[in-house]
Amino acid sequence: MVQKYQSPVRVYKHPFELVMAAYERRFPTCHLIPIFVASDVVSEETSEDGSITKVERRCALDVDAPRLLKRIAGVDYVYFTQRNTLNRKERTLHIESHNETFSNRVIIHETCCYSVHPENEDWTCFEQTASLDIKSFFGFESTVEKIAMKQYAGSIKKGKEIIEYYLKELEDEGITHMPRWLPSSQTTAPVRPTSLCTSPCVFLALPTETSVVLHNDSLVELLTGTPEDKLDADYIKRYLGDLTPLQESCLIRLRKWLQETHKGKIPKDEHILRFLRARDFNMDKAREILCQSLTWRKQHQVDYLLETWTSPQVLQDFYTGGWHHHDRDGRPLYILRLGHMDTKGLVRALGEESLLRHVLSINEEGLRRCEENTKVFGRPISCWTCLVDLEGLNMRHLWRPGVKALLRIIEVVEANYPETLGRLLILRAPRVFPVLWTLVSPFIDENTRKKFLIYAGNDYQGPGGLVDYIDKEIIPDFLGGECMCEVPEGGLIPKSMYRTPEELESEDVRLWTETIYQSSSIFKGAPHEILIEIIDASSVITWDFDVCKGDVVFNIYHSKRAPQPARKDPLGAHGITSPVGNNVQLIDKSWTLGQDYSMVESPLTCKEGESVQGSHITRWPGFYILQWKFVNMAACAATNMPRVDDVLATLQVSSHKCKVMYYTEVLGSADFRGSMTSLESSHSGFSQLSAATVSSNQSQSSSMISR
Repeated sequence: MVQKYQSPVRVYKHPFELVMAAYERRFPTCHLIPIFVASDVVSEETSEDGSITKVERRCALDVDAPRLLKRIAGVDYVYFTQRNTLNRKERTLHIESHNETFSNRVIIHETCCYSVHPENEDWTCFEQTASLDIKSFFGFESTVEKIAMKQYAGSIKKGKEIIEYYLKELEDEGITHMPRWLPSSQTTAPVRPTSLCTSPCVFLALPTETSVVLHNDSLVELLTGTPEDKLDADYIKRYLGDLTPLQESCLIRLRKWLQETHKGKIPKDEHILRFLRARDFNMDKAREILCQSLTWRKQHQVDYLLETWTSPQVLQDFYTGGWHHHDRDGRPLYILRLGHMDTKGLVRALGEESLLRHVLSINEEGLRRCEENTKVFGRPISCWTCLVDLEGLNMRHLWRPGVKALLRIIEVVEANYPETLGRLLILRAPRVFPVLWTLVSPFIDENTRKKFLIYAGNDYQGPGGLVDYIDKEIIPDFLGGECMCEVPEGGLIPKSMYRTPEELESEDVRLWTETIYQSSSIFKGAPHEILIEIIDASSVITWDFDVCKGDVVFNIYHSKRAPQPARKDPLGAHGITSPVGNNVQLIDKSWTLGQDYSMVESPLTCKEGESVQGSHITRWPGFYILQWKFVNMAACAATNMPRVDDVLATLQVSSHKCKVMYYTEVLGSADFRGSMTSLESSHSGFSQLSAATVSSNQSQSSSMISR
């Protein structure tokens, strides 16, 4: 089992040279690092101009491990090797460290770097990463891992404290500046803090196969990328809250993974952190649900919802919910007078999709308000409070289609907005409430249910009631307060505003297809093709598509003459009704490849769950045809695996239908801002991200996508 850790960027608001002088004072011994026993210089070399010094040391640690474990391992101290490279000219100190003791059972590797802050040359950054690979440890693998994580977490926090301690000591001695290194031709006494290279690692090595090394100034490789790609420790505390070192590591690693694999819009750190918290900082589980949510947001253009969605007038008049100041913790407060809401009327007048989209816009607005309140109150605010007034709730609210719509809304919100609800205050719950609660509670995450506070009758007015969470002066007037609340009072929606089922279905389809993406079903023997006319050579055809169901082959063809849509046969292959509407076939069966049209890119096979972006630079004017064609991946794979199990697996293919959602655009080469990649290299990092959503819950997520 391999564990990886990555710290945020620690910033010392002092010049590099002064930080190095403080760092030097930690050796050869440091009373602040009691487990660091001793160190011996193995080798040391300095460049001719004195700008670079490399030191290798062998260090001993008295690991904080149970006595029994030490006796089994047969050691009192753990040894590790540390290599330091100080570059005075570039103003960097790189540290690499690995364990010697139990290296056949445990592999510990750390990298650290001190460097100049990219935006302020008088500040110094420190970064650190570590990996722990436990091969075997006499059955104590779990114990060793826990000791390692504890030591690592302590070392990260202690490391900065130690540097700051010695910086203060230097200041007390009147030393507030250290000269920068200059070539020998410019100075007769170049600065050379040799003891600085006596590396300061606090290496936690565990006996037996778990050489657990964790250094208080553990090693870190310098993160690649722009300064914006890094997370500063002060930024985390200011905008994200107090996190343990291991939680910080999870956030940074997941964010870095997204930057490397997702070529689209990277979610904000607050957003990533919510998914981590929803899965107790389990990286794999958080990444899975985050990937599913990002795919969902992309397909339904949720990022643009606040700009594109306008609530119908019936919602503005009869939806009994709205934002109302904030609670005592600074969280945005949303009030919902559910008991006054005509749920049946809303569903009959608007349909399920309009209600869902409205609720999503409320959640998006809540995220925006959290960001604003974070700035206003000067502390992290990542969730909001919801107050639900149930006065008036009765059996008519349990109308089955209305409950069905409510359950679907809960399902979508739970999947895509985890950890956004800080507290739910349910007031004036009537006798019928337990029936409603029995219906909806199974769809609510356990962590979310713990945030519910339910008050029956007027219990909310006494001690431990509403005033404990909301300032008295903003309690709404309808709850006995003095603050006027602008939330609509609701009422029954006139039946004249009801729509027929056909009208509602048409509206639902319009809402979710009214994006820049189009969708198409692809059957066996019936590919989907789109035609693009190119006037100017050297134009760029770009595409972005998701394979929502099945496996497809993507092709690009060129023709000098415009093809005509093929006449559809009444029945397709295997008796399947020939697709209509969202499936178009352009290449006539009488056309000959290489004569009537030509292939301009190699075919690209795409699996279910993948997302592909790419581009093609046109060489000739004329007509280009983009084609998605059904392919049976299981059958193809089975040709080389004639085992009975494989043949049976092939026969289990349940559908000859694929589905893709796509978007294409033609740009002039001067206006194109992407990379001039060919079709063969068009699998973007988002393919990896989207593929992560294809899991045991694939069928469930696919059904959501197809809605």
